[in-house]
Amino acid sequence: MGRIVISTNASLDGVVEDPTGEEGFERGGWFTRSAPADLAAWADVEREEAFTVDALLLGRRTDAWFAPRWTPRRDPWADRLNALPKYVVSTSPEPARWTNTTVLGGDAVTEAARLKERLDGDIVVYASYRLGHVLLEHDLVDEVRLFVFPVVVGGGRRLFGEPAAAKPMHLVESRSLGAGLVHVTYRPVGVSR
Repeated sequence: MGRIVISTNASLDGVVEDPTGEEGFERGGWFTRSAPADLAAWADVEREEAFTVDALLLGRRTDAWFAPRWTPRRDPWADRLNALPKYVVSTSPEPARWTNTTVLGGDAVTEAARLKERLDGDIVVYASYRLGHVLLEHDLVDEVRLFVFPVVVGGGRRLFGEPAAAKPMHLVESRSLGAGLVHVTYRPVGVSR
């Protein structure tokens, strides 16, 4: 059985929206204002993670955003991401854009639960905040990995919205990266691996 892992960037106040400033959010671009040492350390961890996961689970907009940024690249990190099996949850008639991708056209909750049953290993969700919120709300997430950037954005979409019930988590790991980042890993209480 697979594990769904959300791995994403967040500001100190929990904002995940538009970290690079390319989506038009007035408070976006907070990721790119980080110190070079922070971004280098972030890239090291992300690169390492790419070689330990078994598949990616994305929303349609994330697939469309990542595809032109990763498909043309030629380096070990890009080669690994491009080769990974990718599953895109979408009700849109638009085809997936990234390489090696299967579109899951049904309900996100049902499709994610089926994917967990079919696959072994880690199924990582990058950047797909709406999808992540739905998966968290329906107890389908086995682990959350957050890169916490030392900036307060003051508003915007957060990964943890307003769930119907509290979601207690326990800390698995916490480490400092670069000059100011923190990488934390949490698992919902009751999830042991």
